[in-house]
Amino acid sequence: MSNDTGDEKKIAALPKEGVHCFPANAKQIGTRRIVTVILSVVFIALIVIGFVMDPRNYILCAIGTVGLVISVLVLAQTFLIAKYRVAIDYNEKKVVLRYRFSNISIPFESFDSYEGEGDKAEELLENSGLGERGVQYLVLDNVFDEACFQTSTKDLASTEDFLKLKAEAVAIADAYGARNSEGAIKITYGKMAKASNTKEVDGDDVDSIVDAAMSDDDKAEIAKEVADTAEEAVEEAAIEVSEASEDTDSEEKA
Repeated sequence: MSNDTGDEKKIAALPKEGVHCFPANAKQIGTRRIVTVILSVVFIALIVIGFVMDPRNYILCAIGTVGLVISVLVLAQTFLIAKYRVAIDYNEKKVVLRYRFSNISIPFESFDSYEGEGDKAEELLENSGLGERGVQYLVLDNVFDEACFQTSTKDLASTEDFLKLKAEAVAIADAYGARNSEGAIKITYGKMAKASNTKEVDGDDVDSIVDAAMSDDDKAEIAKEVADTAEEAVEEAAIEVSEASEDTDSEEKA
């Protein structure tokens, strides 16, 4: 393992062994189980009705079968995430995420973590008063992979668990410094998408930027065009004055 971007003192301060598990929200698990059991009964009824009414009613039977399979899979997943949704394995030096039916492992030397934020749908729900307020989000990222994962206080068993996970994840990310690796994929996500390297540009800045970008030939050409335009305007104004003077003389003679 290479620690070129890491801080040896911070790495030494991390736990040397043990696995810290952070289970899913018990209320969320219970709700999913109740809903999936009800849906499973409904889909079984559709399959039975389809066979009884007309064994050739393949559409109804297919809908019931697909729905039943999905419900069973979701129900099975609730037992998996009850043990942990996120785990930090200090023995193997990796962060393990439970994503659907697979475990995603992120080695410490590839791991980064920072605050996230909800998507537009969650933001609308929160603003409307229907969603849960004060939800905190945490991004768990493999800096060498384009995909990153996010968890929140809604997903974990308690706010205390979330804050503990956040503290440990940030400490690991700071210690190993994977975000500073040469091959790290720079991703702006959630609250990390700040324009920290940008600043407001006023009129003087715009003039200086344009002036610096223009070559001497460009400046000479623009100056020539301005002079020609001014000369034409002067000539036109002189002609108009002359015509007006001639009209006045002819009126006086008349």
